[in-house]
Amino acid sequence: MSTTSTNSGLEFRELHEVSELIRSGRLSSREATQAMFDRIGELDSHLLSYATLMRETALAEADERDARLARGDWLGPLHGVPLAIKDLAFTHDAPTGGGTTIYADFRPDFDATVVARLRAAGAVILGKLRLTEGAFTGHHPDLPTPVNPWDPNTWSGVSSSGSGVATAAGLCYGSLGSDTGGSIRYPSAANGITGLKPTWGRVSRHGIFPLAASLDHIGPMTRSARDAAIILEAIAGHDSNDPTSALEPVPRYSRELSLDRAPVVGFDRELAAAHFDDVTNEMLESTAEVLVGLGWRVLDVRTPDLPAAAADWTALCGVETAGAHVETYPARSAEYGPDLAGLIEIGRGLSAVDYHELLESRRAFTGRMRSLMNDIDLLLLPGIGVGSPTITQMESFGSDPELFNAVTIPTGPIDSCGMPSITLPAGFTDRGTPLAAQLVAGDFEESLLLAAGHSFQQATDFHRQHPPDHRRVVEPETVQ
Repeated sequence: MSTTSTNSGLEFRELHEVSELIRSGRLSSREATQAMFDRIGELDSHLLSYATLMRETALAEADERDARLARGDWLGPLHGVPLAIKDLAFTHDAPTGGGTTIYADFRPDFDATVVARLRAAGAVILGKLRLTEGAFTGHHPDLPTPVNPWDPNTWSGVSSSGSGVATAAGLCYGSLGSDTGGSIRYPSAANGITGLKPTWGRVSRHGIFPLAASLDHIGPMTRSARDAAIILEAIAGHDSNDPTSALEPVPRYSRELSLDRAPVVGFDRELAAAHFDDVTNEMLESTAEVLVGLGWRVLDVRTPDLPAAAADWTALCGVETAGAHVETYPARSAEYGPDLAGLIEIGRGLSAVDYHELLESRRAFTGRMRSLMNDIDLLLLPGIGVGSPTITQMESFGSDPELFNAVTIPTGPIDSCGMPSITLPAGFTDRGTPLAAQLVAGDFEESLLLAAGHSFQQATDFHRQHPPDHRRVVEPETVQ
């Protein structure tokens, strides 16, 4: 499979490059925004990444950004840059469906804090991106599933799949996703982009449809670590409307992309050999070689029991999801898809004693992870433990224990302990689809993650590769 040139056009420029074009007057925000809408109109009937386009309001925002800039009022590196939002973040000027049919016509009267902060920073909001029902694992049967732009028969990831597809395909210059069990990391890995899952509480969840409040994280999905730093800088910080949001000050992430020393990276090769496929293990070893070449130390470590933490995740999530949907489930259960309904039923069926034991296990696991991170700076894991799975493979996700473990072990436990991680394009399969590595850091070490990711991306060009001409996208093969 051939890829387009890294200089193929404006659509594949990184966010910071477009920002500089706009700031310097070589490109207007209206031109950038109209170009995105033209491309969306040309390609998204195949890729199905957008749930709602906000053409009128976006062009009005672009004009306002251009007028501000003409007056010398530059709002920062997001000024006039077209972005898109996962459709679980409230927007006062467009519906917020959360991947459901129940809330398809829900129109909030305010913006989620993350949306308000992006707009205050000068971003232009193109529209709302598709997601799985309620941000769990399956798309509602009556709604479209976004198509992986590298290969229509390859999995596009769950939950933030629209964000992954749109960002990879050049239909926005960055997006917001959410991650409860892997939903920034899976679609970032599957679509070949960079995803940053912040520390739990680093980013406000006010105005976000919840899946499981104590597991939900909101973060940027972009083409590079540098771009992720720009978006995170805009959306992070305490919010009085979200009492669980962290009080820690927000660093200038985009200005802290140089490492002050070589990090120490932990790599659990025993875990990898036991649970991840050969393609993934080869990618991890190649990634470790790049890190060593950068002068970093890569040490063999033994991680806490990630498989047990992954096994606990579904029940933990189910209890909180049942609470989040109490107003509509079981009263309107017939309108739910099977995956989300099944998760809610798991949560509703759990006893208080069972839940208490899960919480105790979660606390113990979190403590062990913090102990591990005292000895290393970063932990190396894959973005997905199966190398670029196909749609057909993922149909057995719930019934194949080995596949379930390979997919969930690198992600769900990191949500359970709330630590931040970054997903980085790190290779390709023989069929030309992306592979990705994940780096995990200690609480509130996003600056380290972003600087580490930036260093890796200065030494590699995986993140600069783009899918083939999307106008040739064909329908996925049907299973006989």
